[in-house]
Amino acid sequence: MSQPALKPQAAPFTVMPLTPTIGAELLDIDLAKPLDEAALAAIRAALLEWKVVFFRDQDITTEQHLAFARRFGDLEVHPFAPHKKDYPEVLAITHDKDSKGRENVWHSDVTWRECPSLGSVLRAVEVPEVGGDTLFSDMYAAYDNLPDWVKEKIDGAVAVHDFAHFRKAMRARGRSEAEIEEMNRKYPMVEHPVVRTHPETGRKGIYVNAAFAQHIVGMEKAESDAMLAFLYAQAAIPEYQCRFRWRKNSIAFWDNRACQHYAVSDYWPAVRRMERVTIIGDRPR
Repeated sequence: MSQPALKPQAAPFTVMPLTPTIGAELLDIDLAKPLDEAALAAIRAALLEWKVVFFRDQDITTEQHLAFARRFGDLEVHPFAPHKKDYPEVLAITHDKDSKGRENVWHSDVTWRECPSLGSVLRAVEVPEVGGDTLFSDMYAAYDNLPDWVKEKIDGAVAVHDFAHFRKAMRARGRSEAEIEEMNRKYPMVEHPVVRTHPETGRKGIYVNAAFAQHIVGMEKAESDAMLAFLYAQAAIPEYQCRFRWRKNSIAFWDNRACQHYAVSDYWPAVRRMERVTIIGDRPR
């Protein structure tokens, strides 16, 4: 049985939850039209409650995509990923027969930055007939259900985050060690809390991910590796997840501070073209 549709007070849309705790479609709203402050506040409230919100049938321009995201904060330019021509803030994420999907690991975006993203707004330009779904996992629920002894061990702990797999990709593309060292200087390894307190909701959530976390400071390597593996595995628990099936012009807006995501790479050699705009966040605490 599906979750009941909700109509938040004063919101210009209906909320259709995908699960009890994470993921909701916002129905009957057109992002091509100007949104007033009340509408934006209602979208932000839905994002904070559901961690990821979805919009269908949004035939918007790149300028409208950027304008919508900018209503929630300044936008970042990704230093490693390809961007859309003439739009440095728009990541062009394309996979086809010559480029198999690589985002199939649980992660929160750009945690190797000193100030990782608040959230990302991803639009489907072209999608496979079937496959290519994205899963999202509730890191509040993951933390809440940890054993007490684990909470005691990790509360107050910090982990080192690094852009290691981008560095590996640079070497594979033949970039020089001098170029790589320049990126190391621009984006040095950073320490973020293993358990983050969300700056708007005040809730605690797991904030280490398999893509970018390297080790927990102050732990022996074996203990750190074991603890990180245990924490990473929490994202894969189905009770914490929702799954979104894309259609052309669907949009997902997720809160990187409260959830992780996993792009399913089951559609090769079909084409999947997405465009992502990312909103700058604050220093995790």
